Amino acid sequence: MDARQLLLGTFYTLVFPGFLFTATVGLFLTWVDRKVTAIVQSRKGPPWYQPYADIGKLLAKRMLIPHGSKAFGFLIAPLLAVTGATLSAVIVLLAVLNPESGFLGDLIVLIYLSALPSIALVIGGAASRSPFGAIGAGREMNMILSYEAGFLLSMITVMIKTQSILFSDIIAYQNTNGAMVFSLSGLIAFVVAMFAMQAKLGFLPFDIAEAESELIGGPLAEYSGSGLALFRLSRAMTFVSIPAWLALMFLGGIEQTPLSLLGFLLKFLAILTVCILVKITHARLKLDQALRLFWGKIMIASLAAIILALIGL
Repeated sequence: MDARQLLLGTFYTLVFPGFLFTATVGLFLTWVDRKVTAIVQSRKGPPWYQPYADIGKLLAKRMLIPHGSKAFGFLIAPLLAVTGATLSAVIVLLAVLNPESGFLGDLIVLIYLSALPSIALVIGGAASRSPFGAIGAGREMNMILSYEAGFLLSMITVMIKTQSILFSDIIAYQNTNGAMVFSLSGLIAFVVAMFAMQAKLGFLPFDIAEAESELIGGPLAEYSGSGLALFRLSRAMTFVSIPAWLALMFLGGIEQTPLSLLGFLLKFLAILTVCILVKITHARLKLDQALRLFWGKIMIASLAAIILALIGL
């Protein structure tokens, strides 16, 4: 790798479309989420700059390490969360800007990277030596094992239909054959992925691990200052990358034209809208209810999607 490629990769990762860009957009979208929630609840809601002020205030504070905690795990967890969110955003958004910029197996790598923020929550909560953190970490691990299974099977459905593990091939397939949701297997896989996305984002009705009214934040109960800020940034960045990912995978290809990019933006906003509406209109499920949902109906639907894809439907 020469110096130019190294500088370009650093720019992609740290500035655009990586950390700085995705964090800025993600924080704005968290404001949109809070504003829509306030409107539905007949409140005024926060000003547009509130998420940025919250992060700035947290970054200015010292991070406290709980006495007796596993310091290494406690400190590394927020960095793992931001790393996973950043690299996921780079892969997805580069595919939006230039589908040919991918690499062999980029979709497989993305599946692993997208799980890092959730795994980081487990590590941080388990290392905090807090009963709330330990319970939250256990709940999060149970949730990861349940929703990731359905999410993976929904991705496999797309791979079967397109016969590829490359983003560029999946996008090209949809440019030629139409959006994945126009097929029965693709539609079922998309619905499964939407359920999994809600859980990956930690939104109602699947915010079981953090459950502020029960566990005071669960894995985040002992985090403060920069550690809490990094976790919140990773959540905001994931709020950009995962909806964009699903829009690319299921709602049609994308071409490098202004009209196509506008169409992608509208699909992205549609997924966000559904996500926010579900979040503000549903109560939190109990852990056993969520597990039964993902290992029951969602798993059956996932397997049905794969079978339908194998027979060409």
